[in-house]
Order: sequence, then structure tokens, then C-alpha cells
Amino acid sequence: MLLTPRARLKSALLASAVSVCLVAASAPAVPLGVGDRLFPYLGNPGYDVASYDLSFTYPGTNSKPLQAVTTIDAWTTTDLERINLDFAHGTVDSVEVDGEPAAFASAGDDLVVTPQDALPEGSWMRVTVRHTSDPVSTGDRDGGWVRTTDGLAMANQADVAHLVFPCNDHPSDKAMFTIRITAPNDYTAVANGLPTGVDRVGPATTWTYRTQHPMATELAQVSIGRSTVLHREGPHGLPVRDVVPTKDRDLLEPWLKKTPDQISWMESKVGPYPFETYGLLMAEASTGFELETQTLSLFEKDIFTEPGYPAWYIESVMVHELSHQWFGDSVSPRSWSDLWLNEGHATWYEALYAQEKEPSRTLEARMKAAYGASDAWRSAGGPPALPKPPRPGQKIGIFRPNVYDGAALVLYALRQEIGTPVFERLERAWVQDHRDSTASTADFERLAEQFSGRDLDAFFKAWLYGEKTPPMPGHPDWKAAAPVAKAERPVK
Repeated sequence: MLLTPRARLKSALLASAVSVCLVAASAPAVPLGVGDRLFPYLGNPGYDVASYDLSFTYPGTNSKPLQAVTTIDAWTTTDLERINLDFAHGTVDSVEVDGEPAAFASAGDDLVVTPQDALPEGSWMRVTVRHTSDPVSTGDRDGGWVRTTDGLAMANQADVAHLVFPCNDHPSDKAMFTIRITAPNDYTAVANGLPTGVDRVGPATTWTYRTQHPMATELAQVSIGRSTVLHREGPHGLPVRDVVPTKDRDLLEPWLKKTPDQISWMESKVGPYPFETYGLLMAEASTGFELETQTLSLFEKDIFTEPGYPAWYIESVMVHELSHQWFGDSVSPRSWSDLWLNEGHATWYEALYAQEKEPSRTLEARMKAAYGASDAWRSAGGPPALPKPPRPGQKIGIFRPNVYDGAALVLYALRQEIGTPVFERLERAWVQDHRDSTASTADFERLAEQFSGRDLDAFFKAWLYGEKTPPMPGHPDWKAAAPVAKAERPVK
């Protein structure tokens, strides 16, 4: 790509930018990554992002790209001659580093930026990218923007935030976010965090939101639609806001009003809610999953209107995504191999809640069934903490049963091993000690040993990394069925 500096720059600066571009062209740009075992080219080394400022202008149709500006403030952690950003589905118009035009080129899923001067370790840098953000799928890339019947939403897990905006697209580098959305006046825009401004100018309105806690890129959410925002109060005065299609607000209200009590239920298990707000985004879209985007969980509207789903099931799914605000959002995985810590815990609290709402759906019965299938899940997807890499073109394939019920089974075994009182103290300490941060499987193992006062190395090695499911403590009669070879079917 050619560097496109702003028109108001002087001709001397323009000539300098052209020379920078020519120098950069002499050495091919290459994609980099942070070394994630499952996604080798995801994320980028050399800097630590402090904040993102995202601006999107929605044209009023889902068939055209949004105009966008992404500004990234970061600290360099090594000397940098180039800055690799993850970005793979949009046109870059220009890039600036610290206000000066910079050369740029694409390499794989990376946007490789070459500033006019190298950046020494410990430098504060600001990278501004003017680009488009395209909601139209290329056919082989799913996720990012989700086109709804009346607008857009986001589903960036696990590795597709960089289809929407340039970023360091790995959960190990969390940052603060400011998000601005400009849309025609008959649309409503909502994003993560709390609103800080609504400005109407002529036919368009700009909505601004800011997070008060750091967030991983995969958890970013923007809703643009003909929506209504419903407000209510949660525990301790927590502002709860739900985003629903305006025409369905009365239909969905019986479900939405359950959220404050569900937050109180989760707080009784693991402690205070970790963020500044919460709510549900009901999207008229077919995604095949619900998603724990930070402070505003994404749900398919149909799950609440389909008569075939029993009430206890719907409520337990709501709690699954809510529990992710603690497990996965506030405490984010250090690497994608730590995914079991997210999904295993969300499944655990989903199952506990379902048991309370429908006593016939006991946790023990669910875990016994999971035990019977566990060897098959391990064979197909790998052990919970050592999942097999996704197949080409199926990156959400890491969301397999082995990291859902298979991982919840590990937590059940741990509770059996160390006792319920110790386990419950461990759970509270986990989300408190690692709040607003990232944590690994090794961190969880160390904390469990600290609270139990026992060496649990053999236990975790067998349950988290073994090809076969170990005997269940307290249930020597439980048996795992032999794996049956079949095609893998990813779930999320």
C-alpha cells in the first residue's frame, strides 16, 4: 500500500513520508505473534497497549464498509523499528505514529507500520490508523461484525477483533477502551462500558462509551440498530442496561428483569460483580452461540422467544454468560490454552444455577454424564488444558465439549478432592487475586495448592493433561465410555 498523508501536511513532510515508504519497501514486512500455541500469529510482541480509541461511522446499511479511526496508545517493551498490528479485513487509508506519517504494508493478518524514527524501549507511542471496517464477510472469515436484521453487533471471540479494527488481538494484552459510533438519527448505538456523551449534528448522532476496567479485544462490543435501551438497578446500585429491538421490548422484559437477581446469586458464590455495568444485548441474528462481551453479553433473541426451550435452561444460559464477567472477562486467559478456565467455570455455575431452578437437573447427574463422555471428548479435542489446535478455517473449533462440561468435570473432581469449603474459598480468591488481569492454568494450580495445603501436582497433571479421564474421587463406580471415532463438530 502507498502512504496517504493528510492533505494539510506541508510538502516537505510529504516528501519525507515518501522516502520512509521507499525505505520500508526494501525489507519485506513479516507477520509476527506472541507465541500462542493455538494461534501462532495472534497478537504482537514489542509493546503493551494502554488504551484504544475507536471511532466508527455507520452509513445506514450493512452492505457498505464503515469509515473508522483507531488510535492506540502503548508502551514499547523493546526497541522497535516496526510496529505489527493485527488487522485483516479493511482498507487502510493512512497511518501516523506520534502525529507523523508512517509507512505501512500488509503481511498475513498483520498491518506492519514503519515509523519515521525507531522507537526505543520504554517509549510512549500513539498509533493512529484511518481505515474502513467492513461488515461483509469474505466468505472464509467468520466473526467480527455480525449483521443483524436492523444493524450490526460484534462477536470477536476468539481471534477476529482484527477483522473490525487494528489491534493487538490477544487476551494477554488488555487495555482501556473509548468507543464512538456515529449513525443516522433513527439508530441507537451502544458499546462496552458507560455512556459519556450523545451528540446530534444534523442527520447523524455520535454515541460515546468508555470502559472503567481493562478489556481484551475479543470482548469488545458495539451494537447499532433500531433498538431501545432499558434501564434497571442491580445489586448495590449497579446500573443494568439491556439493548433490545424496540418492537420486542415488552416480549423480552420477563426475561430481562431476572438479571439483577442472577447477579446477586453470582455474588453470593464468588464475590462482588467486577465491572461498572451489565446487561444483555438481544440481537436479531443467527450466530449459533451467545457471547460474554464485557459488560454487555450478546444473545440471539430467538433463545428467549423459541417455545421449545424450558425456562430453567434459558435462565442457566443467562447465568453462563453472566459468570463469564468474572471468569474470562475480569480474569482473562493468559493464553488460549487456558480457555478451560473460562468455559469450565461458566459451565460450572450454569449447572449449579440449573440445579436450583430445576431440582431434577442435578449437578451430580450432569457430571456423571460428562464423566461417561470425557474420554471421547479428550480423544477428539485434547485434554482440557491442552486442547488440540483448530482445523484450518475452523478457528472457533477450540470451543469443544472438552473445555465446557469436560472442564467443569475437572472442577467437580477438584471439589471432591479438596472439599467444598476449601473449593469455595479458592473460587472467591481466584477472581479477587486476578481481577482486571490475566491468569494461567499454572496460576490456578498454585492457588489451589495454597488453599488446600496439599501437593496437587499429580491431580492436575492427570485431570488437565491426561489422555484418559482419571478415576473420580468419591465415585469409584463412574465409568468413561470408550471413544467412538466421528467427525469433529465445533461448538461455542
